[in-house]
Amino acid sequence: MSTATEIEIGQQPRAWRQATADLEARGPRLRAFLDPIMARDDLRIVLTGAGSSAFAGELLAPAISRRAARRVDAVATTDLVSNPRDTFAEALPTLLVSFARSGNSPESLAATSLADQLSPWVRHLVVTCNRHGALAGEHERKPGSLVLFTPEITDDRGFAMTSSFTSMALAAWLTLSGSGIDHQLTDRLARAADWMNDRRAELGRLAASGYDRIVYLGSGPLRAAARESALKALELTAGRLVSYYDSSLGFRHGPKSVLRDGTVVIAYVSNDPYTRQYDADIVTEMRAALGRDHVLAIGSGTGDDSGEADSGLLDWILPDLGRDDDAVLALPCLVAAQWFAHESSLALGLTPDNPFPNGEVNRVVRGVTIHSLP
Repeated sequence: MSTATEIEIGQQPRAWRQATADLEARGPRLRAFLDPIMARDDLRIVLTGAGSSAFAGELLAPAISRRAARRVDAVATTDLVSNPRDTFAEALPTLLVSFARSGNSPESLAATSLADQLSPWVRHLVVTCNRHGALAGEHERKPGSLVLFTPEITDDRGFAMTSSFTSMALAAWLTLSGSGIDHQLTDRLARAADWMNDRRAELGRLAASGYDRIVYLGSGPLRAAARESALKALELTAGRLVSYYDSSLGFRHGPKSVLRDGTVVIAYVSNDPYTRQYDADIVTEMRAALGRDHVLAIGSGTGDDSGEADSGLLDWILPDLGRDDDAVLALPCLVAAQWFAHESSLALGLTPDNPFPNGEVNRVVRGVTIHSLP
């Protein structure tokens, strides 16, 4: 019998195509809301969320900032709520983009409320998978707010965020990066995700090889993808598979101490020719340290999908994405990480949909008290 998590990982090509079609259908209302906001030269965009939803902001912020030629910050709701005056220290007009699978995390509503209190001018774009969540209910008819729903199938029933994460990230990219509703991009990403779904058995064999720790590496947006990947492994194995992430350059500065026998490294290789040199260096170093069989390098070539296979850098070459931004290259890379985490959970005799049956960790966080701002 299939797990919910298995279904949700495998459905991502369909979910992405549906999310793109839904955005196109909402195009006039979306543009009417966003165009006057984005026209402000002094606008600051803040991408926020908790846990994986925060990592979606980390994934997108640098690339959107570069493309939109404006300031874009990624601030987790957990940081925003605990230190709101730090986030809103500058009196700048702000577009707060809130990512939320359920929209029921206590910090989600608190973050938007604090933004209203502390920012002199704020608008809210909510990207969520749950039409019935508290965050959607608060903002769906609120002046100065717009709610974007990802397809209903992305309101993941499994413990860990999978299709919810990638679908929200794609929706925000198509909305804020200036690329517009690009069906060709989505089709390329969907084909790459299908290609990765076909690698499930290989990832299953890797997961069953007895590793007790995994390291994910990447640069720029792919570092955020590495962070989300490491969290998936930690969540779905209930902490029994020790996971770590870092940038390709940063890993040598102490964190490399995590390496030992029983470690597998998965490296995401940038499409940017300059950045890719640093990724190539760390892949070479990890292969020398651990052996080639214990390092998996994933990317999409040199811009024309040629050359990298000959150089021996990439183990897996994602098709047709060599000219795309690393922020979207990350999405099919994350499919690999989701499958690895799912198969590792099964190999350990756990239930991926509920790796914490005693409730030590919950799908929607509990026990948070939101304190009033004096």
